[in-house]
Amino acid sequence: MRVLIDECLPAGLKESLAIVLTVILAILTLIPMVVHLKPQTESRLRELSATTGRAPDELIEDAMAGYLSELTQTRKTLDGRYDEIKSGHVKPVDV
Repeated sequence: MRVLIDECLPAGLKESLAIVLTVILAILTLIPMVVHLKPQTESRLRELSATTGRAPDELIEDAMAGYLSELTQTRKTLDGRYDEIKSGHVKPVDV
């Protein structure tokens, strides 16, 4: 097969196409996670699920995704502030 490809390519293009293509095989599996909720929280979740028509697992997925996104942003902000104080660009306020 390589001979056929090489014969079809212009001379200058042969050298530029010396790319090694690799196939990465990864088996991705989702492992179910059990979330333990207080009875009051579970009741509120079921209420919201019934009201919105969305499955409880979808609501939990959305809530966790939002929480983790917010937590990541907060962490970046705090790290940035710490770096500014450490470098002397900003002075801490004593209360």
